[in-house]
Amino acid sequence: MFRVMIVAAVAFAPAGARTIAVAAGPEAQERLQTALIDAKPGDTVKLAAGRFALTEGLSLDVASVTVAGAGAGQTVLSFDGQKGEGEGLLVTSKDVTLRDFAVENARGNGIKGKASDGISFVRLRVVWTGGPKVTNGAYGIYPVSSTNVLITQIEVRGASDAGIYVGQSKNIVIRDSHAEGNVAGIEIENSYNADVFGNTATHNTGGILVFDLPGLPQMGGHSVRVFRNKVIANDTPNFAAAGNIVAQVPTGTGIMVMANRDVHVFDNDIDGNGGAAVMLVSYQSSFTDKTYNPLPREVAVRGNRFGRNGFAPAFPGGKELAGAVGGTLPPVMWDGVTAYTVPGGAAAGGEARLAINDLPMLDLGLKMQGTPVSAAKPQLVQVAAMVTLPEPAAVVLPADQLARAAAR
Repeated sequence: MFRVMIVAAVAFAPAGARTIAVAAGPEAQERLQTALIDAKPGDTVKLAAGRFALTEGLSLDVASVTVAGAGAGQTVLSFDGQKGEGEGLLVTSKDVTLRDFAVENARGNGIKGKASDGISFVRLRVVWTGGPKVTNGAYGIYPVSSTNVLITQIEVRGASDAGIYVGQSKNIVIRDSHAEGNVAGIEIENSYNADVFGNTATHNTGGILVFDLPGLPQMGGHSVRVFRNKVIANDTPNFAAAGNIVAQVPTGTGIMVMANRDVHVFDNDIDGNGGAAVMLVSYQSSFTDKTYNPLPREVAVRGNRFGRNGFAPAFPGGKELAGAVGGTLPPVMWDGVTAYTVPGGAAAGGEARLAINDLPMLDLGLKMQGTPVSAAKPQLVQVAAMVTLPEPAAVVLPADQLARAAAR
């Protein structure tokens, strides 16, 4: 049973709220940035249709402001001539709604929200028009260290890390969006309570990633539901910069869960991915953080619809593993890691508690974190283990935030 809880309400503009109109044309950089500085809580910065030729990144640090264009196909913030390496637009305030415009060719990230409570990204388009390149910005939509994040009806193409990325945040909804031609289509990292549904991730290196990494201010990612998505033909060769964690994502990955807890993957359409349709793995690199758990655990995979996947695994040893089980990888692949060494201490770990009903599953049998795939002792799991895991609660966002997002 799906329990997506979206609460509607009527929004009321504060008394004295203004609409600050900004047109494209000469001196658009100064006029638009001035509007973002001069805005007061409750104001709307209204961007007219047209192409805004910008040479520097934009920033907004005023709370309760809406930035609205005439439509993602009509209002374009063009950063073709951007001089710096920063974001196209950086938001550092709360209760902000960004809707109905496009960002093209930002030198750095497309749109970033930092430490923003109640930020909504609505009907936006973020693209790098030159196709997949390592020199493209890392992230398209990029809220980090934020709470109550809504990302809906977004299109992102060409990000050299993740098209839609939410990191170190809480209470997240990503829905009805399209990620294509990125390294990672959609990525949830080190975050708590996320619903990712109704999206299409196609022709990325990897479709949807749920990661937890060591050494960050917020760790222990948990309670993520990935459902009713279309994860189709993710086949773009990895073009991430060397050293980035997503540079390790194999081309053809459908959905990948790494070192997270309480993740449910269900009711998705997964087809045409040459690598693993669903991959459950531990964090493989060495780490020094004694509080970090590198294992995926309490993960459920059920009721997904699988087409043809696993026919061209690109990770080291992938072809040999596929050959050992009939030529293609089965719907789910787990590295089989159940133990790790606490830095400076003894071994830790235990039962992974996986509820895998989409079978068969390939268990690589690696046992200890950091063991290379070349040491795999693969076996097919044909019978579901008798494990029942409670589904995480649906994410509920504040009614006033949803009302602002629904406004036209």
